[in-house]
Amino acid sequence: MNILVINCGSSSLKFQLIDSNTEECKASGLCERIGMDESCITYKPANGEKEKKVSPMPDHKEAIRLVIEALTNEKTGALKSLSEIDAVGHRLVHGGEKFNKSVIINDEVIKAVEECNDLAPLHNPANIIGINACKALMPNVPMVGVFDTAIHQTMPAKAYLYGTPYEYYEKYGVRKYGFHGSSHSFVSKRAAELVGKSYEDCKTIVCHLGNGSSICAVENGKSVDTSMGLTPLEGLLMGTRSGDIDAGALEYIMKKENIDFKEMMTILNKKSGFLGVSGVSSDCRDVESAAADGNERAKAAMDVFFYRVAKTVGGYIAAMNGVDVIAFTAGIGENDKHTREEIMKYFGYMGIKIDAEKNSLRGEEVMISTPDSKVKVYVIPTNEELKIARETAALVK
Repeated sequence: MNILVINCGSSSLKFQLIDSNTEECKASGLCERIGMDESCITYKPANGEKEKKVSPMPDHKEAIRLVIEALTNEKTGALKSLSEIDAVGHRLVHGGEKFNKSVIINDEVIKAVEECNDLAPLHNPANIIGINACKALMPNVPMVGVFDTAIHQTMPAKAYLYGTPYEYYEKYGVRKYGFHGSSHSFVSKRAAELVGKSYEDCKTIVCHLGNGSSICAVENGKSVDTSMGLTPLEGLLMGTRSGDIDAGALEYIMKKENIDFKEMMTILNKKSGFLGVSGVSSDCRDVESAAADGNERAKAAMDVFFYRVAKTVGGYIAAMNGVDVIAFTAGIGENDKHTREEIMKYFGYMGIKIDAEKNSLRGEEVMISTPDSKVKVYVIPTNEELKIARETAALVK
């Protein structure tokens, strides 16, 4: 069964064509910097050379079109036609309390996902665009939605409840949900394998660091806490998102700037984070480069990011009363040695030492802690797409 996996992020779109019987990836690629300057698509067939094409991508709809064009290219495409696709698996970010598992996508599911748009304004609309674009091209192909929030349904009430009146949880489901579920699930299971422990007997902290970032504590095979909340806005400083902020500061800014709450939320979701603090870019690579050139605001943005990641990891070590393995994954986590090095400096007191040579590798599965470190630290490339393909195959069959 050929399964096309579509993973729409806030400014990126990853895709893979996977044979569910062999779990072989026949083709893969990445659309980067969607809605930004210098957007590009990278495409690689399983037995071919990687191709990179700079092309304007004002939105996710155009990104999907470029993906289909690459997959069916006469010379390098992995498909002769779209009829060879048996199913499509979509990463869906927020399902509220309506979905705690993957589902076959139909009109009712799309409507329910749309009802959660306010909870994930950067992602759910992009996910729906991906679904609709695929439906238009492949109307008779079954499609499956795999929700980021599903894995975190195992969190205890002490982790997901907010300090607001309880009636808001009862009436509106106001609570922490968490995201990046497919990534946290895939990486935490792989981390347990690498340290030779049963998944049900391992304490793991996964640092999914990218344009959108979250950290997850997985204890005995279950998510027990995670940094994102009701929406993907809570937690760490991110590409364009502020992360944690005093709610009182919002009222203060709104009065000073004479803006309404809708505009305030646009600022927090699309004009904050790396972009807002640095004034340079929402892309960590651009900000880090500017910091190295002496830009003080860019340096401040990077320092805030390092600090918040370290503080969250430290909190989860306390929550689980220890940790066996810390894993870095996603765009920044897999490729930025400086970020990993700066974050792990906060944990010298735990006897964690980083091997500079191994830490210099990019995008490879590798243990970056020294053999004598008391806690193992790994870089584990995430494979949300394989996780989604497995879920899709199981439901379609």
